[in-house]
Amino acid sequence: MSDVNNPFRINIGFIVAESIGYSREIQFNIPHFYQKPDFEMRDISGNVVFTRTSEGVLVQGRLEASIPSECMRCLEPFTLKIITQFDELFTFLTHALPDTELILPPTGIIDLTPLVREYFLLEIPIKPVCRPDCKGLCPICGENLNLSQCHHEDESIDPRLNNLIILLDK
Repeated sequence: MSDVNNPFRINIGFIVAESIGYSREIQFNIPHFYQKPDFEMRDISGNVVFTRTSEGVLVQGRLEASIPSECMRCLEPFTLKIITQFDELFTFLTHALPDTELILPPTGIIDLTPLVREYFLLEIPIKPVCRPDCKGLCPICGENLNLSQCHHEDESIDPRLNNLIILLDK
């Protein structure tokens, strides 16, 4: 049912031939998937349900995966667990709207790779952290504060700001 080289390339031609309301669920359990040039996922699991509608085939998925990432605080590599869900309609050519890109090809083979990639990318946080209590890097020497503590002498303060320090001490 799916392509050996690309598990997200699926033949759903038989669903198109079924009556409205027919659905089929496909389970995914993929150890590693890489999409050129820069998207890598590991331990992908979940399911996608394909349902025949009057306009085409409704694709509803829930997938989770591990994505290699880098902590924005300590700059250490870590594995980010992500869960995504999506509902998309692949329409028949006769029912396609001018602005849609999800059209069922005559071969009945659809490639969910761009769709899966897009939904996973939307779930990646803007500033991923390896753990919520990550201490980050020392601003003076760059040492990872999760691994060791830095003991720097108090830096000399600009004499013009000395009066402000006196006010803060009061």
